[in-house]
Amino acid sequence: MNILGIRTQPSIIPPFSVHYLVIAGGGGGGSANGAGGGAGGLRSTVTATGGGGTLETALSLSPSTNYTVTIGAGGAAETNGNNSVFSTITSTGGGRGKNSDAGDGGSGGGGAEDTPGTGTANQGFNGGAMAVSQPPYNWGGGGGAGAVGVTAGYLIGGDGGAGVATSISGSSVTYAGGGGGGFDYRGGAGKIAGVGGTGGGGNGGGDSPTAGATNKGAGGGGSGYVGFNPTGGAGGSGVVILRYADSLTITIGAGLTGTESAASGGYKRATITAGTGNVSWA
Repeated sequence: MNILGIRTQPSIIPPFSVHYLVIAGGGGGGSANGAGGGAGGLRSTVTATGGGGTLETALSLSPSTNYTVTIGAGGAAETNGNNSVFSTITSTGGGRGKNSDAGDGGSGGGGAEDTPGTGTANQGFNGGAMAVSQPPYNWGGGGGAGAVGVTAGYLIGGDGGAGVATSISGSSVTYAGGGGGGFDYRGGAGKIAGVGGTGGGGNGGGDSPTAGATNKGAGGGGSGYVGFNPTGGAGGSGVVILRYADSLTITIGAGLTGTESAASGGYKRATITAGTGNVSWA
């Protein structure tokens, strides 16, 4: 009741829209016969989404209601990445690069002695194939959210597929590049490892591939055959970024690691980088 004695109703927040970027963990690169790992699936409502698909639609959510968030970890060498989740949106972990067993995923792992892994529609692309079926071998790059992994050439490992740029954070950032393919030391000098795709993809190598970038869902680089068993690069962890009206404030629950930005351009943004738990708004 106000000072004039008129009964008033409490303020009620109506349903509101949340834009999202949900990226899964990247796949690990192959060991020894080392194709690149595929990037984690990328689903976005801002700028562009993965797999060349149409932008997704913002979610209509309710205040004081819990919504699940899970950040997918990157895969170890020769292991698929893990899924990331926000509410009803799930992005699929990237496919592993692995000899004779390339992984399907958000983006597919590169091919070694088999068919490259297949990407998921509207999340990412397929991996690239190996060059030849006899020594010296060179292995395909992992698929990226924005492009197919490159097929290896003679003495050249395939580059990882490019990622996708989105401005949901307030500036343009590229995510979810595929890992570069490794090369075989046999066959003389002059061999070149595949380069990771833009968006944090790990570089391939003979015995020193690199991991995919953390919180970009990037694929790990593949290693080459060197007479022992070099380990492929791990995939990078995923991320969830949420954009909503600056009149709202998010609560990031126990089990999650994340931050909320200051208001800018009419929006706030929450960036969640690890864990599993709930978020809500008021």
